[in-house]
Amino acid sequence: MPEVLVLFYSRSGAVREMAHLVARGIEQVDGMGARIRTVPPVSAVCESVAPAIPESGAPYVVFSDLEECVGLALGSPTRFGNMAAGMKYFWDSTGELWHKGALVGKPAALFTSTASQHGGQETTLVSMMLPLLHHGMVIVGLPYTEPELAMTESGGTPYGASHVAGTGGEKAITEHERRLCLALGRRLSDTARRLSS
Repeated sequence: MPEVLVLFYSRSGAVREMAHLVARGIEQVDGMGARIRTVPPVSAVCESVAPAIPESGAPYVVFSDLEECVGLALGSPTRFGNMAAGMKYFWDSTGELWHKGALVGKPAALFTSTASQHGGQETTLVSMMLPLLHHGMVIVGLPYTEPELAMTESGGTPYGASHVAGTGGEKAITEHERRLCLALGRRLSDTARRLSS
């Protein structure tokens, strides 16, 4: 069964929850599966030595995950309008994949969570697009034919799914945000199926 990789970084759990919603949307498309992976954190002082397999949750991503999957959903919380360091560190290490053209032509979609409504959702999504565009991936967004995109008073952008978590991460994913995560997964999965056939 063709799989779409759902790759995320999450500290408070909101992006992890979004990743599972996007994965559920991916699997709503007949004949498509989702593979969920994460990246380890990076220490502010020096590179952390993380175990090869996390004690719980999704396994760490390896290059073969990207090579084997027919599409990518990429998620990170915002860090001052940018993707988190752990995610950026991973993408900075993918020169080998870039050199081989391993991701060229594969579709990708993005999702993020911010503390506040204007906390950099769209710039974070765009920052995650940049390495994917350099890898030759095809970016899939959320069109305004998704009614929740025009109705949401929390997260949701045409650049990808988003969530407003609150400064302490206390805000649950809203119904509109949940539906947009599912819609993004379905749209990405359908695009991956069409492009890979």
